[in-house]
Amino acid sequence: MIFYLKDNNLQKSDIENLILEKDKRFIAILSFKELESLADKLNINEKIQFDCLNGRGSKFESHDGFDYISLMVPSIEDPLNDPNRICIYFRENLLAFICDKKTIITDTIEDVLLGDQKCPNLGRVLDIFFDKLTVGDIYALENIEEEISELEESLVNFTDQDYFKQIMVLRKKLLKLKRYYEQFYNIAESVEENENGLIDKKSIKSFRIFTNRLNRLSQSVLNSRDYVSQVREAYQAQVDIDQNNIMKVFTVVTFIFLPLTLLVGWYGMNLKMPEFNWDYGYPFVIILSIIVVLLCVVFFKKKKWF
Repeated sequence: MIFYLKDNNLQKSDIENLILEKDKRFIAILSFKELESLADKLNINEKIQFDCLNGRGSKFESHDGFDYISLMVPSIEDPLNDPNRICIYFRENLLAFICDKKTIITDTIEDVLLGDQKCPNLGRVLDIFFDKLTVGDIYALENIEEEISELEESLVNFTDQDYFKQIMVLRKKLLKLKRYYEQFYNIAESVEENENGLIDKKSIKSFRIFTNRLNRLSQSVLNSRDYVSQVREAYQAQVDIDQNNIMKVFTVVTFIFLPLTLLVGWYGMNLKMPEFNWDYGYPFVIILSIIVVLLCVVFFKKKKWF
């Protein structure tokens, strides 16, 4: 899809007009496969073309006369899924978005395509794209915080036994988002420097606002990570308490049976003892054992061991 800016709105065009009309400002939305066939016509050099087709990371490059951006955009609702890769080629008369899922681009700049939002220049279109790409992220991060809060509540009530797995999933999600916002923040700062002078002063101010938003989103992710760490520590503390309670039970049982073991060992010796000839010897040992057990139970009750 090819568009050009006219009277602050986007009008449909084609690749031939882009080649012939150098004085107009065009926007191209291409797939990576389309890029292979149109790169020469768009005057995109082989190095940038190769990076678009084979690169995997997020980065910003400022070249002589144009800027190049590669961005890995995860799903904020489920960051563990494979991210969508978007490449942006930006020069004075062309802003090209390259992505296999074109709907990501068209949905993001829908207001521009429909004419609801005015765009005097290509820099403004890029600013709107970045803005719309992250404008709803704060709500997704709030949902993650609520998920952590619910996990914490279930930990207090001990209604779910699969805490460790849930905590690990949340930590992985937040790690993915942390990397995404940090890389995006670095890209936005580089765009804001405007080395090639492709962005007007008004749009630069908007980019500063966008950069601050990315910083807040990144800080929100870090806060959520700290929250998850606290929940994990609380879970580990609860596990330790449960283990200590189990060991306490074992200790109490062992302590109760220790004197009984002594009695068994004492009367199990192959020696002739006076109690053997006593008519009440056997009942005496039974009563003595019961008294020992009761004394131990009373003692542990007072100590509140159980």
